[in-house]
Amino acid sequence: MRVGILGGGLTGLALANLLDRRRFAVGVLEAGKECGGLCRSVREDGWTFDRGSHVLFSRDREALGFMLGALRGNLEQRRRNTKVFYKGRLVKYPFENGLSGLPLNENFECLAHYAGACVMRKMKAGKPGNFEEWLRLRFGNGIAEKYLIPYNGKIWNLPPREMGVEWVEGRVPEPPLFDVVKSSLGLPVEGYTHQLDFHYPGMGGIQALTDSLQKTAAAKITANFKIKKVAREDGEWIVSDGKRERCYDRIVSTIPIHEFARAFEDLPKGVRKAVSRLRYNSLIAVAVGVDAPKLNDISWMYFPRREEGLFNRVSFPSNFSQNVAPKGKSLALAEITAIEGDEAWGMKDKEIAESVVASLHKAGIVDRRKVSFLKVVRAKHAYILHDLEWARNSEAAREFFAAAGVELVGRFSEFRYLNMDACVRSAFSCARRLSGT
Repeated sequence: MRVGILGGGLTGLALANLLDRRRFAVGVLEAGKECGGLCRSVREDGWTFDRGSHVLFSRDREALGFMLGALRGNLEQRRRNTKVFYKGRLVKYPFENGLSGLPLNENFECLAHYAGACVMRKMKAGKPGNFEEWLRLRFGNGIAEKYLIPYNGKIWNLPPREMGVEWVEGRVPEPPLFDVVKSSLGLPVEGYTHQLDFHYPGMGGIQALTDSLQKTAAAKITANFKIKKVAREDGEWIVSDGKRERCYDRIVSTIPIHEFARAFEDLPKGVRKAVSRLRYNSLIAVAVGVDAPKLNDISWMYFPRREEGLFNRVSFPSNFSQNVAPKGKSLALAEITAIEGDEAWGMKDKEIAESVVASLHKAGIVDRRKVSFLKVVRAKHAYILHDLEWARNSEAAREFFAAAGVELVGRFSEFRYLNMDACVRSAFSCARRLSGT
């Protein structure tokens, strides 16, 4: 069977390798000059940073084993040390596990409201109609208002009250009340234990993973193939970039669903309208290189309030691998969620970099006098936006393409919030469907 995979990001490359093992005739069509998608890294003047922070962890042992195996020993393992920057304090992450780091009255408020929320859930009182209501019902008003609502509003560029709840179950664990009480008293407790220990490539940044997968599928990849037409003709799929055509028995799209829909011939107006209403966020990543051998021992840090800076998260890749910065220097990576056309996206790179450095200096994280490297990169497609219409519109698109015999696989093709491990799991599932196993 000839299978055409549209897109050479993590999902497409993983699927190509899995189908190759099953002896399919596979072709990967990649619009860019290089593969990797969101899992790409910038390597410049001895610095290596990702286009958005990535680390490797998962409850899914098969998916995690696939990614770690692909790196062939090029691995570092680290213990998570993550903080929330809250009113100048560094509060342990998850926030509910760091309540003792709050002022006493705020600590009590968070604990009391969380206990009340637990009681209300036991009584099955209320059903959330949006994400903000879900956060209040799950965590209580204290934790919700101090951290979760402002942080989620910042990262999604949308008030949580304008977001749905269909996507969130299973993504945000419910900490036991016993653990939150311990946290309030200052006793050690860990949350999100599936990411407590994580891996990262020793060399090459996260792109080392997709580079490795690309090598094992290199003979099947066509780069600079920007898809303009997808059509079903005489029992086979025809994919064209306007100059070249490729023919397949089956096609799998891992590219953004908006791009796929534009290329798909005879797409019904209702489906086209549903796809056009699917919203997403873009990402601006700012690498800050510092003339210091070690900035801190933190893995990454969350910044929930807009007055703290444009960024919602800052990671410290030098604490993942010593090879991401020149000897004697350290690297921080700030992430800014944006929407094409908004104020942040419209800023010049120099303005963004200066704003980030000023905010990091004010927070006491980076001494601006020691900054020796600055680089801004942008990713158009970064996060799925789960607004109140997401479930209806995404389901309409998926149902149509499934009926047409098209496999939609991966974050922006399925239009689901999938992490790296979930993208690999999606590739596994597709490979098994295609092979009938």
